[in-house]
Amino acid sequence: MVQPVLEWQAGRVTAIRPETRQTKSFTFALPKWMAHRPGQHYDVRLTAPDGYQTQRSYSIASPPERLREIELTVERIPDGEVSPYLHDVLMQGDELEVRGPIGGYFVWDVRLGGPLLLVGGGSGVVPLMAMLRHRAAQHSTVPTRMLYSSRSAEDVIYHDELNGMAAANDGFEAFYTFTRQPPAGWTGYRRRIDAAMLAEVIKPFDKRARVYVCGPTLLVEAVANALVEMELPIEQIRTERFGPTGV
Repeated sequence: MVQPVLEWQAGRVTAIRPETRQTKSFTFALPKWMAHRPGQHYDVRLTAPDGYQTQRSYSIASPPERLREIELTVERIPDGEVSPYLHDVLMQGDELEVRGPIGGYFVWDVRLGGPLLLVGGGSGVVPLMAMLRHRAAQHSTVPTRMLYSSRSAEDVIYHDELNGMAAANDGFEAFYTFTRQPPAGWTGYRRRIDAAMLAEVIKPFDKRARVYVCGPTLLVEAVANALVEMELPIEQIRTERFGPTGV
C-alpha cells in the first residue's frame, strides 16, 4: 500500500483547554485534514525570525470521528524548545505548522478487537485516550481496562472524562496508581506499576489481551518485561516511549 506524502500545513488554533497544571490540549483546524488511526501523532514545527527551525512530535488525542480538526495534548517541558511556546505564547486564532498523521505500529481501532489493556504513565495517556474516544464514538463494547500512573490526582489528564467513560457501563474500567501524593482517603494503588499490579489488572483477560503501553522509557520497559514474563505473546504488546518524567 502506497503511503500518502505528508506535507506541512498551517493548522489554525480553534481552542486551548488546560488539562492539568502542566498539560494543555490544543485543537487545530486543518485545511488538508485526513483521517488518522488512534495512536498516531503529528509533527509540530516552529520557525524563528532568523530562520532557525525546531520540531517535536505529539500524539493525537482526538478520535478520527472528529472531522477536519485534531486535538494535541502537550505537557510543558521547562527546558523544551517547543512546548513552552505552545503553553506560554500560542493563542486561539494563531497558526502553526503541522504534519501528519504519522505512525503505523502503535495503533488500534475497533476492527482489531480485544480484550484491550491500556497502560499509561503521565502524558503517555494521550494516544491511549484517542483509542478510548474512538471506542466510545463507535459504541464499542470491547472489554477494556486502563492502568494509569500519575504523581498525584491533580496530574491525572482527562480525569473527569475517564471517570465518565468508566461510569458508562460499556465494558471499560479505569485503574489509577499514584506514585507521590495519593488523594485523601485513597485505598487503591500507591506505587509505581509493577508485575503484581499488572497481574491483578490483566487477570480477567489472561493471555488474550492486546496491550498498548505508553510513557517514560523506564515505565514502558518495566511493563513490557513483566508482560513477557507473564508469557503474554509478544506480538500482542505494543509500546511507545519518550524521555524520562517522574511517574
